Formats: sequence, structure tokens, C-alpha cells
Amino acid sequence: MNIVRREFDIDVLHAKGIKGKNINVAVIDTGVFVNHIDLKDSVIMQIDMLSKRRNSYDINGHGTHIAGIILGRGKLLNGQYKGIAPEANLISVKVLDDKGKGKINDVMNGLDWIIRNKERYNISIVNMSVGANNIDRRDEKLLINKVENLWDAGIVVVAAAGNNGPKKSSISVPGNSRKIITVGAYDDNKPVYIDKDNSMVNYSGRGPTKELVVKPEIVAPGYKIKSCSNNGKYEVRSGTSMSTPIVSGMCALLLGKYPKTSPKEVKDILYETAIDLGLPKNTQGFGKLNLQKFLLRE
Repeated sequence: MNIVRREFDIDVLHAKGIKGKNINVAVIDTGVFVNHIDLKDSVIMQIDMLSKRRNSYDINGHGTHIAGIILGRGKLLNGQYKGIAPEANLISVKVLDDKGKGKINDVMNGLDWIIRNKERYNISIVNMSVGANNIDRRDEKLLINKVENLWDAGIVVVAAAGNNGPKKSSISVPGNSRKIITVGAYDDNKPVYIDKDNSMVNYSGRGPTKELVVKPEIVAPGYKIKSCSNNGKYEVRSGTSMSTPIVSGMCALLLGKYPKTSPKEVKDILYETAIDLGLPKNTQGFGKLNLQKFLLRE
């Protein structure tokens, strides 16, 4: 996260008071280790859709890592691995088991819970570093309908492109939704162009969707990202799962500064500020995340 923060001028944004204050982010994942010192002050609600209990644990660690990227307070090592929006708040919605696997029904129940509780917990952003491939077409449509219901209700939905690239049409569900923001991954430790065809990490999902919609929308760092671990320390993980919360965190900063921004407007701003990498649109989308350009303007 220290490298990511430098790349996106996060410390400059924080110095200007842009920290995602009062923005509540729902993380649909494996749960969260809520006793991590970087996270425990941020949790306002946790729900386990597997056991239907009002608590959330994280034996896998994936969700804890995601939450740390978005809003980790950075208390453990004097801010070295602080998240993007450290004054945002967390709603943990556990839909995946200890192995990071899940049932479509649990994911859909989690989405239903969010729409029912949107006003109660003032949910502004949903991060979905989860996805499915080769699922039943009926389930796919239901899942897409549910994330689009969130979007239409005024919630910014940010989903991973998935790790099934580089083949075409490899975007995971629900990242193939026409409406939501889908995030691919690149390696920020290497030059922009690795070879003539690919500045992306090779696994990052590519479009188009079955409906020929260009995907992803945006790309962000996803290789060797260090963030919170479920053992109370930090660990390194890679994938579009890691690039997605970087975008969610930046969206939290945007909404913190401009709270009346609609999901469509958020998407438009991502488009207008992105850096074109000169790659196919179904590889890079709008291009490289550059939202700090908008946030730093006077």
C-alpha cells in the first residue's frame, strides 16, 4: 500500500483533509478480522450470510486484506500501510467460506441485505472482489439484476474483472454488468509497457461481455499489494481482487469531498480522468486510474 499511496498522491490528498470521512463501504467477501488494529475502529456493522448471524469472522483473510486497502487506519506501523480512505467506515457482509468459496444464493442474499439496509447504514459503496464464471444463465441474470438494483438505488458498485485472462470475454460475473464499475489489474512495479500487447498482469479478465459491452471500465494496481492480514499483521496478495478496493477507496475519497455525486457521475469522472495506456479497450477500459487528478483540483 505504500507504493500505491505514492502512485495516487494519497498522502497529499490526506493532507488536504480528503480521507473519505463519513462514507460507508460494504465489503462483500470472506468476512473481516475485526480485531485488527487498523480496522477495529472502522466497523459499524458485520453480517454473516452463511450462518445468518450478526457477526463476521475471516479465517481465509481475503476480506480483511480488501478492507485494509479501502480504509485501513494504518495504526500498526505508523501509517506505512494505511488504506486509501482511512476515515471511511466498514460494513462487512460475509458470503464466502473459509476457502474463499461461496454459493450464488449467499451472494444474492448479501446483496438483498444491502439494499434493505442501505438507508439504515447509509451505504454509499459496495466492493465486490468476488466473481463467478460458467454459472447457470438464470443465476447470472439474477446476480446482475441485483447489483444493478444497488446501482439504481444510488450505490456505487465496484467489482473485480476476475483472474481468468488474458483470453477474450473472460470477465467474471457480476463484473460483466453493463452498469457497474469493473476493475482490471496492472503491475505498478513495472514499466507501463511490458510488451507490445500487454501492460496488464496476464490474468486480468478481458472483455467484451456476451452482450459485447466493453469491459473493464478502469485498471489499477493488483500485483503484490500489502495490506491487513487476519493474523493482525500485514500480508501480500495479488489479483483483480486487490485492484478493485483501490478503486473503491478512491471513490470513497471522491464521495467524501463531493457527497452528492451519483454512481453514473462517479463512472463519468473515472472515464474523464483515466490515463489511456494505448491498449485495446477490452483490456484497459478507460485506462489507468487517475482520480487524484480530479480530487486535487482547486
